[in-house]
Amino acid sequence: MLASESVALEGTLHQFERDIAPGEAVFIANDGTVHTEQCAENSQLYPCVFEYVYLARPDSTIDGISVYQARLNMGETLAKRVISTVPPAEIDAIIPIPESSRPSAMQLAQLLGIPYREGFVKNRYVGRTFIMPGQGARKKSVRQKLNAIGSEFKGRNVLLVDDSIVRGTTSKEIVQMARDAGANKVYLASAAPPVRYPNVYGIDMPTKSELVAHGRTVEEIRQVIGCDALIYQDVDAMKQAVGKINPAVRGFEASCFDGVYVTGDISEAEVNALNEGRNAGAQEESEDTSRLSLPNAQEQ
Repeated sequence: MLASESVALEGTLHQFERDIAPGEAVFIANDGTVHTEQCAENSQLYPCVFEYVYLARPDSTIDGISVYQARLNMGETLAKRVISTVPPAEIDAIIPIPESSRPSAMQLAQLLGIPYREGFVKNRYVGRTFIMPGQGARKKSVRQKLNAIGSEFKGRNVLLVDDSIVRGTTSKEIVQMARDAGANKVYLASAAPPVRYPNVYGIDMPTKSELVAHGRTVEEIRQVIGCDALIYQDVDAMKQAVGKINPAVRGFEASCFDGVYVTGDISEAEVNALNEGRNAGAQEESEDTSRLSLPNAQEQ
């Protein structure tokens, strides 16, 4: 069995054997024999750091790096950024935005000595919002996806922790949900750095124009999202936090954060061409017709 995450093997009672090397081809014949061959010259291991930030399950291990431990480490480095922006004495509670941010939020709360609270309940029947095709679908789905526990917000200064901020649509809605629930002040921390560039290696990442951090300062992003303070992870700190778990991994593919495409064959023109193709295939209609949209009052 081959899988992108170790948890898939564990869930089917297979025994983990090894990670597939970069540039390696694996062929399994009908009789079950396994054949492998290295198909690339001078291949190097540069795992996608976004797996550890958001995509992978926390109970997985990828390239010798525990996803859960990586997220704990990111919370530890994020603590230093929070202290330099918001005095811990001004924060009453640290609340994760489910699910991927929980380990980072827990580590952050422990290091700062601030209560960790669960303030949002997640509806597990709504998909991931940052890859949804329409702005209307994404905005509606946030309210369908999360519900605030009012007692955890009323009269408090809360620090919300998310794994990353992509378009900013979800973050803006969640900050408003916290205010609607009675929060006095709403601070927002991202366990990942600003997402400023599109991904071209397989993640359905938005175009530059759709990324809230592209071309904006942190203060300008804060104003768009509407929080009282915005704290981002540092790019180098993120890489070090994840990489120290397995020193054999010497670098990461982190193009959506630093704009460096590790294959060295991605030009600005190619990125623009990909963006144009995406825009042409994803024209949003004025009326939201996605399966996630709710019928209006007249239809009910």
